[in-house]
Amino acid sequence: MQDNPLEPIPLSALNHWAYCPRRCGLIHLDGQFTDNIHTARGNAEHARVDQVSYQTVKSGARIEYALPVWSDRLGLIGKCDAVEFHPDGTVYPVEYKHGPKRKWLNDDLQLAAQAQCLEDMLGRPVPLGAIFHASSHRRREVVITAELRALVEQTADAIRAMLASARLPPPVNDARCKECSLHEICQPELLAQQTQMDRLKQHLFLPDDEISS
Repeated sequence: MQDNPLEPIPLSALNHWAYCPRRCGLIHLDGQFTDNIHTARGNAEHARVDQVSYQTVKSGARIEYALPVWSDRLGLIGKCDAVEFHPDGTVYPVEYKHGPKRKWLNDDLQLAAQAQCLEDMLGRPVPLGAIFHASSHRRREVVITAELRALVEQTADAIRAMLASARLPPPVNDARCKECSLHEICQPELLAQQTQMDRLKQHLFLPDDEISS
């Protein structure tokens, strides 16, 4: 057991940070959140797995829904949409996402964090998991690689540092912004223009000591 337990980071924060650090800060530092069509669809897809329940399928696997998970070692806490417990001892987390089958690092990162929480809780290896893409009704299997595991720790450390500093990361101002539900709150274009104006001022106006010389 750690002498100084880490302040727990929500698993969802890892996904938010990997998508955009500023989005993560607006949600988890400033408490800002609004819905758009993408988040509304995501909420609808999660509705059927957000109730704590279980079922046993024909293969003999027991599926636990909305399973709380945590890791004191990594300082993470959250829940898995679904976890399959197979008769051979295999533990297989499944994360539900709206949209078609497509690889997104932020989704894989969240799944890898869930896998590590399950490993720490159960003392069993969790080498694989899956993202269920609701629009295409297809699974995309994810290998929980050493690189993903390391990125989980690095991302959690970065989020913890941001929260400790109480400073929002700068806006990314790229294609991601158009799909973000926090676009109006973040206003990345306006902030980018302000930054550009500040840089122009530095070139247009000399400091007093340079003028006097």
